[in-house]
Amino acid sequence: MDTTAPGSARGKAPSDAKGEFGPVDCREAKCIALTFDAGPGEDTPKLLDILKEKKVHATFFLLGKNHVVEHPDTVRRLAAEGHEVANHTWSHEILTDKKPAEIRAELEKTQDAIAKITGKKPRLMRPPQGRTDDTVSEISKDLGLSQILWSTTAKDYSTNDSTLIEKRTLDQAGKDGIILLHDIYKGTVPAVPGIIDALKERGYTFVTVPQLMAPAEPVPGTIYRP
Repeated sequence: MDTTAPGSARGKAPSDAKGEFGPVDCREAKCIALTFDAGPGEDTPKLLDILKEKKVHATFFLLGKNHVVEHPDTVRRLAAEGHEVANHTWSHEILTDKKPAEIRAELEKTQDAIAKITGKKPRLMRPPQGRTDDTVSEISKDLGLSQILWSTTAKDYSTNDSTLIEKRTLDQAGKDGIILLHDIYKGTVPAVPGIIDALKERGYTFVTVPQLMAPAEPVPGTIYRP
């Protein structure tokens, strides 16, 4: 994974990755990270059932308004089941179009809403549409947030065809990659079992984004581009 600074370390997963799924050394394993944006939504519990059955941990970039505040039990479950809970702003507005105080509010309100439910503030964020700049980076740094982009997108916002979502994802997937999906669109969750099964057959191990980065820790403000 490339960052705004050269290179990124690989190594053993942090100790909090131990347990039912076991630690993973992505220097040796063929790792890939499954991420979901803009939830939680009504289909997220079903997705969590699938991930639990498949023994896969994912990273969820959550929206505050109409999502975190409307589905606190799902947010609590995400954290309890070992998924990485991350920030996708409050209202999904483009951060680079906003004034510094507005950028801070978009991120901070979601930080606080998640912490109120889980007891822990996220350490990762994903800017809407991946659009960021020096101001966003500086505010993210101040809030303790690393910025995580992606290498694979099925553009599932444009189709409810689960077979197409699966195909697009599998066509783009690669080692140390980060898959972007949305658990709020009808075609996405039904595509997940096939994506997981096919990539496992190809020898991939699913990890959270911090596990993919380990032993390096996410650096606040840094933009990570897989």
